Amino acid sequence: MSRRLHERHRTLREAEVYLADIKRQGSFRIALAYPNLYFVGMSNLGFQGVYQLFNGYDDVLCERAFLPDDVDKEDLERSGAPLTSFETSTPLRDFDVIAFSVSFENDYLHVLQMLRLAGIPLRSKDRTDRDPLVLMGGSAMFLNPEPLAAFADIVAVGEGETLVPKMMNALLGSPSRRGSLATLLEKDGFYVPSRHEVRYHDDGTVAGYDGPGAAIRQRAWPGKQMALPQSVILTPHTEMSMKFMVEISRGCPCMCRFCWAGYNYLPVRGFSRSEIVGRAREVRGHASKIGLVSTAVCDHPEINDIVDDLAAMDYEVSVASLRLDDLTPEFVFKLADTGVQGLTLAPECGSDRMRHILNKQFTNAEILEKATWIFENGIQNLKLYYMVGLPWEEHSDVEAIVTLTEQIRQRMLAVGKKRGRIGRIHPSVNPFVPKPGTPYQWLPMEDPKQTDQKLQYLRKAFGKMPNVDAIIKSARTGVYQSILALADRRVDAALEHAALNGVDMKRGMKAVGLDPGFYLFRGRGREEILPWDIVDNGVAKSYYLRELDKSAAERLSPHCPEIQGCIRCGVCIETPNPGYKLPDKWKAMGTSPYYLKMAGA
Repeated sequence: MSRRLHERHRTLREAEVYLADIKRQGSFRIALAYPNLYFVGMSNLGFQGVYQLFNGYDDVLCERAFLPDDVDKEDLERSGAPLTSFETSTPLRDFDVIAFSVSFENDYLHVLQMLRLAGIPLRSKDRTDRDPLVLMGGSAMFLNPEPLAAFADIVAVGEGETLVPKMMNALLGSPSRRGSLATLLEKDGFYVPSRHEVRYHDDGTVAGYDGPGAAIRQRAWPGKQMALPQSVILTPHTEMSMKFMVEISRGCPCMCRFCWAGYNYLPVRGFSRSEIVGRAREVRGHASKIGLVSTAVCDHPEINDIVDDLAAMDYEVSVASLRLDDLTPEFVFKLADTGVQGLTLAPECGSDRMRHILNKQFTNAEILEKATWIFENGIQNLKLYYMVGLPWEEHSDVEAIVTLTEQIRQRMLAVGKKRGRIGRIHPSVNPFVPKPGTPYQWLPMEDPKQTDQKLQYLRKAFGKMPNVDAIIKSARTGVYQSILALADRRVDAALEHAALNGVDMKRGMKAVGLDPGFYLFRGRGREEILPWDIVDNGVAKSYYLRELDKSAAERLSPHCPEIQGCIRCGVCIETPNPGYKLPDKWKAMGTSPYYLKMAGA
């Protein structure tokens, strides 16, 4: 390997602090690969958790591997030296298994780059028993494994806590690496792409799969013993610098229609206060900062007590993006009391109308109320997540993002001037990407030209706001992420071309004659076989379609002018909000005043 990469690995290793014993020997060797830089990979809690799971087996040695930076890639290519493991600089091609942890579509190309740098044939069909078994897992793989199917010997579709024991039993019990594939094929949660052949209609849509049935995605269900997901290694060389991370719960009950996590991490489950606080106490000598990870932090029934316990240990507590509908002044005050200066909220859009379409159950009035007491309780900075290019979005909805942000800024200024400290607002705006495993999986992506116009409008508007620092992605970023999220197996040729020729996906698609518009800009038929149907995530298509229909109905529902936002009373639209109580005065009228006005009454 290159001297620079060797020295860099040594420097990074010396800065690491292990929070659990990791053995350094074992006859069965696994390289756990994260297809991005060390800085990114070591911030991923799932990656660290699987590393600990693999090393928990007596005869297994698991080492890490990461994507080298551009300079190190050039050194490896120039010298012909293979990509090696992080711990012992062992060539990756000498391991029994290379297990890729793939969380994001933008890392698909990195997977192929790492295989190429390691000297391992890219396609599964070209490998022999002398090559490592290439396993791919992670959240991106259980949403749609097809873009990487040709390069994977086996795909783990589900949560590692359930799948790693099944996989290790098969691998350790088989006389050959590839002999274990037949065993794993019989187990729920594993997909062997080479055993499935895809048929296509003349129009390019999937006609069907020849081979075994769909792989059934596996979840770590309640009632089964599941170790607390947590940091195993602390390092200053990540965004989470020396912060102990712990997952306090998994899943989200909100079922926002754009969000794959709500549908694919069912059921919602959590870990006890005693487990979380007990482990935090054990590692307190190594960490002064702790991050609580969850899609719904405030939903944890013991969250206030947990934060109190951590504060008593002098931890600085940070949390993932907070759900506005469950946020309380008490919880914010507790966070501020531990030294937190900033929080992240996800309004997602600027208008109540758009939020109703997305099935988000809070209004601008509630956002502004909560922003006010966030600032009043000592939090100075807010990061705000927004999307544009959403289904049925109008320009007024984009303008509303600017209006809402300005209103939040005014509240920050009003509180900050009294205290003599003014914080900053950090809007982060991304193009909407329709995801598999959501009600929007049938919808086309918005034309990038339209999305870019909206993004440019926001850049200009935010640029005029003092104390506002916006991060606005380009529509192009969303386009190629979307292709990889929604594509079938045929995109493998574009990935392979890009990896072998050092070009991006745009050039790769063009070189192999694939039309991005086929994957992105056409609506999918309700009876169409979708590429990701090869994975059964346990949610019926009929449910997704009902939610899609509800979303479409919301765009037409009138908003009663006499209240703030639409009450969704069941008169204006077909699907009422079951949590809303219709006011008695309107019940007596038999309908809403706005409906009567529209009817000419």
